[in-house]
Amino acid sequence: MKGENAASPTRDEPAQRTAPNGDLAAAALTADEFALFAQVGRMRRAYAGEVLFRRGDLGTTMYVVSKGAVELDFGDDLIAKRLGPNEFFGELGLLIGDHARSADATVPVDGMLIELRAEEFQRLVDREPGLVSYFLRRAIMRVVLNEQGLIRRLRRRNHDLQSALDSLRATAAQLNQTEALIRTDELTGLFNRRGLAKHLQDRHRNGSTHGLGLLLIDCDRFKAVNDDHGHLAGDRVLQAVAHILRSVAGNGDIACRLGGDEFALLVKADSRDDVMRYADFIVSTAHGLLQMPHTTPLICTLSLGACLVAPDTQWNDWYAHADAALYRAKRLGGNRVEWQDDALAATA
Repeated sequence: MKGENAASPTRDEPAQRTAPNGDLAAAALTADEFALFAQVGRMRRAYAGEVLFRRGDLGTTMYVVSKGAVELDFGDDLIAKRLGPNEFFGELGLLIGDHARSADATVPVDGMLIELRAEEFQRLVDREPGLVSYFLRRAIMRVVLNEQGLIRRLRRRNHDLQSALDSLRATAAQLNQTEALIRTDELTGLFNRRGLAKHLQDRHRNGSTHGLGLLLIDCDRFKAVNDDHGHLAGDRVLQAVAHILRSVAGNGDIACRLGGDEFALLVKADSRDDVMRYADFIVSTAHGLLQMPHTTPLICTLSLGACLVAPDTQWNDWYAHADAALYRAKRLGGNRVEWQDDALAATA
């Protein structure tokens, strides 16, 4: 083959041997190449468990498997390769010199290897330049194919990671939406009891229960609205109350439908006057809506119980104070606000 043009393969040039997955990077030496490499290179024994080199090691030696096998582990979840007889590896260390190895090379079973260093490879070039030229072309092809395969795997992994992140974001959004629905009253859009309880837990955890007032709101004669005009009319009344509470609630205030026709409003307040301004606005707004002409009720008159929140107490204590005031307002005929504090509670 001496003097042949490597770009024009002859009948002695090997057919490409591919791995089971069709990867040309697993090309082996032809019989002629192997014979020549065996003549020039150094034959050595390889023992099971032997480490030929580690990833990152600098190397200048190329290897050919004569007998047995060698395993290449590229790490980082990349597919490992098992090389058998006539297959070669480490050629970049030979061609480039002090090339950082890209894999761990280990020997799984006893075998034989051919080692070629720069001086041996130069003798190959001198003896069979055409054959060596063809070998180099295949070796370069193998490097290119390996790099392309790595790029494809990395792109696929990035795509899989992006898909996983998108799925996690979608799941988180669904969970947030579900959590919001669980804490929200479906009819009015206000917090329900569960939402209020979570808000109170957060406030207690953050130590932010100072400077608060509580209003409990109840619709007067709401049962009569349902009985006389139907539940759709009753629903519209409840939604009207929710609109009033939503309009008066400021940043950090919490409006809630506790259930039925009972509502709660937790507001920022440092004094009784602060709380009563909210309460008076709610009662007067409901009264104003009642003056509007309508065939079915737009709203009911409202009874309110009000109190300041003691920061060292719990929701049940606040509720008991405001509920006592609400009961008094209902007993006095409704359409009014009643106040409850510790002094009144002591005389009740």
